[in-house]
Amino acid sequence: MLDQLLDELRSDGYRVLGPTVRDGAIVYDDLGAASELPIGWTDTQDGGTYRLERRADEARFGYAVGPHSWKRFLFPSRVRLWRAKLNGGAPEIEQDAPDERLAFVGVRACELHAIEIQDRVFLGGVHVDDDYAARREDTFIVAVNCFEPGGTCFCVSMDTGPRAAGGYDLALTEILDGEHRFLAEAGSATGAAVLERLPRRAATDADVALADASIERAEARMGRTMDAFDLRGLLAGNLEHPRWDDVAKRCLSCGNCTAVCPTCFCSAVEDELDLGGGVERWRVWDTCFSLDYAYIHGGSVRPSARSRYRQWMTHKLGTWHDQFGSSGCVGCGRCITWCPVGIDITEEVAAIRATEEVENDAALA
Repeated sequence: MLDQLLDELRSDGYRVLGPTVRDGAIVYDDLGAASELPIGWTDTQDGGTYRLERRADEARFGYAVGPHSWKRFLFPSRVRLWRAKLNGGAPEIEQDAPDERLAFVGVRACELHAIEIQDRVFLGGVHVDDDYAARREDTFIVAVNCFEPGGTCFCVSMDTGPRAAGGYDLALTEILDGEHRFLAEAGSATGAAVLERLPRRAATDADVALADASIERAEARMGRTMDAFDLRGLLAGNLEHPRWDDVAKRCLSCGNCTAVCPTCFCSAVEDELDLGGGVERWRVWDTCFSLDYAYIHGGSVRPSARSRYRQWMTHKLGTWHDQFGSSGCVGCGRCITWCPVGIDITEEVAAIRATEEVENDAALA
């Protein structure tokens, strides 16, 4: 069924992208055949730790998430915005316009929420990002319901998974009970049209029950939890908490957490000149952990690791609500796994909340 799905998407003109094993990790890349999926692989994740291990079955999607997110295709790490050259005095300006139709295979529920968040960032409001809009248009999304959460996952806490709840064209639930198969659901007219062209049979009540049970088991096996109640108020009321000093002693300001985060969108622009008088403007990923990112004439407004980590966390979990109407965290756990020193955002929130609860108890006494 999966090979037929990939063939149908390619015949409709899509560039098909999905998970595959490379360099010791499960990454997102061009997918030529279903045999290129991470068949029989799973991942073991903890703070600063990621390892691939063999499963006892032939599951195609028996893992959590890897270092890549789908933003690398919708919001690439480096993209040319325009180029200009002299033409008898008046410059000629050319803008690049992406014209690929993208199909994502294997999108988790947390990642669906991340794409939705970036849609609001880049497409909402008065100023639409043209490059993002062109890449996002007509994107076909094949979601996969999770049955194997990672050690750093906490999507249940953020109400973003593990079940896909909209935002997809097709959703698949892998059933492993001796007869390997997928329960497929259409989430759009485009998805229903593709599903009609695939070999299939009607799902039985037993099929649906098995699929639901696998998702429910995943809900109960999250590697992390986070109390998400009033995070904006919690962090805004603790801007001088000593925990910021504690995390600053460990933070390397490397920006790994922002690079792997599926919602972070900080960028900078770079101009490149050539000897013929031409110029190109490129947009590149940037990070609030960079000293230069907060540079204003005269110096950086966030000169310390303490201030930069606090900015990242209070924005992600707090003031993001003011800007975009939701948290900027989807509970995927990537920032925990890929932090070289294992800084854990759920642990930091818990530490600040615990101190506040102790103070509140003391005040009541």
